Amino acid sequence: MADTHEFFATCPKGFERLLAGELASLGATGVRALHGQVAFSGSLAKAYRVCLWSRIASRVVLVLSHGAAADADELYDAASSIDWESHLSLSSTFAVDAHGVNDQLRNTQFVALRVKDAVCDRMQARFGGRPSVEVRHPDVTIIARVRGERVTLGIDLSGEPLFHRGFGRRSADDGLGGLRADYAAAMLAAGSWHRCLRHDAPTLATAYAGSGTILVEAAGAALDRAPGLLRSRWGFDRWLGHDTAAWETLLDEADERAEKGGERAGSLRLISLDDRPGAASAARTALRSAGLDVSLDTLTSRDTLANYLADSDASSTLGVCDLSWLRTAELAREVSALGCVTALADSLPTGSPLAAFVLGDSLDAALGMAPADSVSTLLGRDEATIRLYAETDDARATGSDDNGTPATPAPRATVTLKDGTTIPVLVSASDQFAARLQKVAKLRAKWSKREDVSCYRVYDADLPDYAVAIDLYQASEASRGRDKGGRWLVVQEYAAPKGIDLDLAHRRLLDVLAIAPRVLGVDPNDVTLRVRKRAKGGSQYASEQEEGADTRPGRRSRLALAPGSHLVDEGGLIFEVNLAERLDTGLFLDHRDVRAQVRELAKGTKGSKRFLNLFAYTGTATCYAADGGAKHTTTVDLSRTYLDWAERNMERNGFTGDEHEYVQADVVRWISEQRRTRNRWDLVFCDPPTFSNSKRMGRDSFDVQRDHAELLIGVSRLLTADGVCLFSCNLRGFTPDTEKLERYGVEIEDVTEGTIPEDFSRNAKIHHVYLVKRTPRPEGASDLPEEARREQTSFRHEQNGPRRDSSDRRYPQGDRRSSGDNRRMHDDRRGPDDRRRTRDDRYSRDDRGPRGDRFQRDDRGPRGDRFSRDDRRGTDGPRRYSDGPRRSSSPSDRRGPGRGRY
Repeated sequence: MADTHEFFATCPKGFERLLAGELASLGATGVRALHGQVAFSGSLAKAYRVCLWSRIASRVVLVLSHGAAADADELYDAASSIDWESHLSLSSTFAVDAHGVNDQLRNTQFVALRVKDAVCDRMQARFGGRPSVEVRHPDVTIIARVRGERVTLGIDLSGEPLFHRGFGRRSADDGLGGLRADYAAAMLAAGSWHRCLRHDAPTLATAYAGSGTILVEAAGAALDRAPGLLRSRWGFDRWLGHDTAAWETLLDEADERAEKGGERAGSLRLISLDDRPGAASAARTALRSAGLDVSLDTLTSRDTLANYLADSDASSTLGVCDLSWLRTAELAREVSALGCVTALADSLPTGSPLAAFVLGDSLDAALGMAPADSVSTLLGRDEATIRLYAETDDARATGSDDNGTPATPAPRATVTLKDGTTIPVLVSASDQFAARLQKVAKLRAKWSKREDVSCYRVYDADLPDYAVAIDLYQASEASRGRDKGGRWLVVQEYAAPKGIDLDLAHRRLLDVLAIAPRVLGVDPNDVTLRVRKRAKGGSQYASEQEEGADTRPGRRSRLALAPGSHLVDEGGLIFEVNLAERLDTGLFLDHRDVRAQVRELAKGTKGSKRFLNLFAYTGTATCYAADGGAKHTTTVDLSRTYLDWAERNMERNGFTGDEHEYVQADVVRWISEQRRTRNRWDLVFCDPPTFSNSKRMGRDSFDVQRDHAELLIGVSRLLTADGVCLFSCNLRGFTPDTEKLERYGVEIEDVTEGTIPEDFSRNAKIHHVYLVKRTPRPEGASDLPEEARREQTSFRHEQNGPRRDSSDRRYPQGDRRSSGDNRRMHDDRRGPDDRRRTRDDRYSRDDRGPRGDRFQRDDRGPRGDRFSRDDRRGTDGPRRYSDGPRRSSSPSDRRGPGRGRY
């Protein structure tokens, strides 16, 4: 074979310039940076050296030919013209790795298939036999790259990608993230780590090194260890053109250099700052797995970092941080991470560069600097950047101008609280938010102490530019262990209106998450961010766990708190809230006074004292009713998860027994079925969603403005003669259809004014509350006007079918279950005062309102608007009644485009 060959080395997008510099340093000639690859030329030994020593390249390919490939026939001819007998034997296995398409070759698998056919046909013609195809571990891998109407064919010399260094890999689920080896090497190359190695005592200070890949790459380069030295398999091992002598010479040289480089281990300083659990152990394990015997200083607090770097020299020190592990919804962690990186930048010697791998530009504002250089790339499908910061007058900028553009050089923006605490911020105007929050927090604290309220809203978009709601939750007096005396914040972000700079809004939100815990005395790790999005029914409330999975614990552990759950006090009762695992917390704070009114109404009821909670959510209203003296409670909701939650809330407050039942059913259908029985209630609480189109509703949907009249007519028919319903609605512009309700004998009275708590007083439309009763009938008068009766009779025959016998006491929809031994709670023949029901106690069979659409409970956002939630199943507790078969809801199977391979 010729002494000089044509090669190309592949790399991630954006790394071409860095790879070209590395190849030139390894002695390659004719280096040309292309798209996603770098072409070079040289001897086979030069290509071997690149395989062994390159830290940025993914693969090294020996180019065999370039040919025409406008269609399948031209591709076949181009592949057939190569003397494959010089590269393969009949006993060899091979695979074809195809990339690229054109108008005629539209599928990479077809490209690979045509090349495979050409290879096999030529070998058949020459030797009368065909080599075998082995996709997983072939002896030789043929590369076919189609671009336009041309194809490049070659031999992959690497085998496995070069970023597989040949030692143990980290666990994929360790939660630490961590860059791939070639990405880590590119960061070090961008930060000129090789220049630091020319000096004595080179120092690498890292923030969030993750699984330790950055430390391994830095230490390997410092000790002159070839990155491919531990690999046991290469793509050229069984290639017929392999030069064994040249390869053995390179291995001997690499061993000698590694042995000599080990003498420098004592002068190398590696410092890792990472407060995530398990990070220090993962970093040390990675270094041991790579066979690198170096010392590592692991820090969990930024306060001590400056002491470790006090004696470092700027020319031999490099700072590196990896923020690629942060996700979009983890803004609280992002605030903490930005503070950590800022501390690292401040601790570095003046003039030392800082290289960062990030997914956004928030770090620019945090450091108050524009990057001196940047390398754009992709991390999976996300756009990412390697940014290099250098402390110079030209690089320093405010990064905090409200217009989002760099201003004249200025110090980094900070906010100083009344107690003297200084907080770095990304937007200089955040000092206004800090001042407002401190003022309102002081007022709310006095009010909450006076009213004995432990969970309340502190801030509710008081400043338009900082459109968030901040709720404070404090641990119950009954809490034990880590929760005792605990304080937690829930920050809910309002959707930014059109025209707002999203990057600026993001930086403001990060400032909120940095300032709020300091002002309110909450650990930053105990801050949860809620981002409300309007979505189709069935998506808002899904937890991180699969809803279809039946992972419910036994009864003994049923009261054990789930991850992210805590106990809080309200109105002398104990409730469970979940601030982490679910989008809803389980306790609507704006309904605090509504629940108190339920308790007062329960105290005033007479007779059987039966209470019905419709769209019950977590059953907090049921607890208040039971505390007010309700002897029998019925809690109805579509979600088994929330019924489990409601039963736990009841049990924590001592309300157990057969007199408390929990029904999983479509509420409107359940109401319709109950009207056919003699079950009636003295007090009803009904809190429907604003809108819902849950999958379990089939093709139905519910809109509270459109369908509330039918709902309230049906509920009114479940009331005893003196019964009352408390109806709550969170649609801001809700207007009751009083004319229709009056026509059907339903009275409705607006009592909203007395139900808005002090902490929600900024928004008088946070909810609407009404008292609903049946209109008393004069003796001997018809129950409904003739027009309404005809409408009802027609509707009943069309929608409900034949009427059941009044003695049928079953729950046709969903059935019911008590918390004890499932004995019947109600006797359908009993009246409101527990005596046997007489004919006068019964209602007319034609007194029903039109049947409404089905729906389910939804959530309310910070301003009180609600969004639909899905028909999830519960994760614990005994199985309840279901109005249909269980459905599994697994996430969509996302498959990206693959490469054709034969």
